[in-house]
Amino acid sequence: MELQINTTATEQEAQAIAKALASHFGEDVELYAERGEDLLASASPEVSAGATTPDAAAGDGGNAEPLEPTAREETLQAEIDDILEGGPEKYRERLSDQGKLFVRDRLDLWFGEDGLSFEDGKFANFDAWHPSGQNSDPESDDRLPADGLITGAAEFEGRDLHFMANDFTVKAGSMADKGVEKFLRMQQRALKTGRPVLYLMDSSGGRIDQQSGFFANREGIGKYYYNHSMLSGRVPQICVLYGPCIAGAAYTPVFADFTVMVRDVSAMAIASPRMVEMVTGEEIDLQDLGGPDVHARHSGSADLIAEDEEHARELVAKLIGYLPDNADEEPPQTEGTAPARPPEGIDSVVPQEPNRGYDMNDVIERIVDAGSTLELRPEYGPEIITSFARIDGRPIGIVANQPNHRAGAIFPDAAEKAAEFIWTCDAYDIPLLYLCDTPGFMAGSQVEKDGILEQGKKMIYATSSATVPKQSVVVRKAYGAGIYAMSGPAYDPESVIGLPSGEIAIMGPEAAINAVYANKLAAIDDPDERAEKEQQLREEYREDINVHRMASEVVIDEIVPPSSLREELEARFAFYETVEKDLPDKKHGTIL
Repeated sequence: MELQINTTATEQEAQAIAKALASHFGEDVELYAERGEDLLASASPEVSAGATTPDAAAGDGGNAEPLEPTAREETLQAEIDDILEGGPEKYRERLSDQGKLFVRDRLDLWFGEDGLSFEDGKFANFDAWHPSGQNSDPESDDRLPADGLITGAAEFEGRDLHFMANDFTVKAGSMADKGVEKFLRMQQRALKTGRPVLYLMDSSGGRIDQQSGFFANREGIGKYYYNHSMLSGRVPQICVLYGPCIAGAAYTPVFADFTVMVRDVSAMAIASPRMVEMVTGEEIDLQDLGGPDVHARHSGSADLIAEDEEHARELVAKLIGYLPDNADEEPPQTEGTAPARPPEGIDSVVPQEPNRGYDMNDVIERIVDAGSTLELRPEYGPEIITSFARIDGRPIGIVANQPNHRAGAIFPDAAEKAAEFIWTCDAYDIPLLYLCDTPGFMAGSQVEKDGILEQGKKMIYATSSATVPKQSVVVRKAYGAGIYAMSGPAYDPESVIGLPSGEIAIMGPEAAINAVYANKLAAIDDPDERAEKEQQLREEYREDINVHRMASEVVIDEIVPPSSLREELEARFAFYETVEKDLPDKKHGTIL
């Protein structure tokens, strides 16, 4: 190492400086005059007997004894090993009876031995519980490793993401001051990195006896949901529930874009059964209050139900394959594959009679790549299918009426489900395919009470506001406002395609004839003559609404043979892949 020093230094001072620097840096030092080339002093590092430096060890053929970790480092490693053991042993032993993994084993399942990139905050709340901590109580058997919450970064299915995971062996996964701080930091860092967030939830809620440290603070647990809102639509948020998520903890799964519940072990509710009984007098167990079946069928809060921990991982692995890392990126594409069943069968699947039921999935599997579908919330509002899939390797979101359920009429729950799915697809730039076969929105006193107008407007609003490429296919009937919700001609689709079985009308022939000609038909006394006249009127009406008339009037863009529908959609999605649409300049709409 060559250095320059002030020339006012004496020779002895220069030599002392050189010696000190050589000892400090562990290498030869030469000192020169500040303005000149004269060597003032030089020195080499002194090596004590029995010791070696890295350079010396490297330079002597490896014969010198290498340096080993110190006792200080060994103490630290022992503390880390203790933290990794989790909460009290008695709680770890109960996990297998509860049908779930210890959180560290769960992370191994998700990320493997090499997938966990790093962890933040292992030593959170260390002083409060560890024998080495400054404030620990030697009389207490409480263990609070990592304060019961693990956060960090990992690689999952080739994707970098942020994660958090509750440790149920630490006070039932409850949340307190230091764990909350880790959670918030993880969310805030996700906003910076633009990478997905995975929440592995198993929490009984906040630690009530410690609420002064985190509940109402500006940077407390309430900030979770502010951060969820900031992340929403920016990066995908996926939540998996492994146990009871009660009160504040239950909001993370419903704020996430996608929620997976594990059967028999998971639940979420605004209050525990004990609290429900105190407040309302109702006696109910946790599964009946907020188990997977409740949220899959009735509330719609669960997108997917996993049979066990391994199945939960499989579902999320498939789900994330449709999603980009953030809103600025394109969804990942794969190599395209042929449909599982030949498109030539589509026309045979769709009955000619408009009131006959059939399974729209039989059409879908003849359009999309084999094995590429992932239906979300299948038990909630089942008269509409919301599903991810691929066409020629390109991710799409499918919104399809299901004539096998309620004749495909749109009920409030189905409209809500569709609106939220459309909104999510649009946030992450996933093109939309609408498959329309519906008599329209359901009518009646009960659906009015259930908010058919409110939920229907949300579906229409989501369709209207979506800026991703949209393709709408009139498979069979498209009656009433159903054609609006299903991205009909007025809703800025890139294309509206009709199959030969398609019809577009204010209402179906039976209802229309009854509404317009009821008095005229009633005046015909002969039943046979009346039936003949009614049939004639129905056929005339159908001629006005069939897909050929719609194509002739250029209401729709094209009629395609059903056998070529897959090929047609493939070409149109590819062509419009880069289409850009602008919404009116405003802060945001007022319809949610």
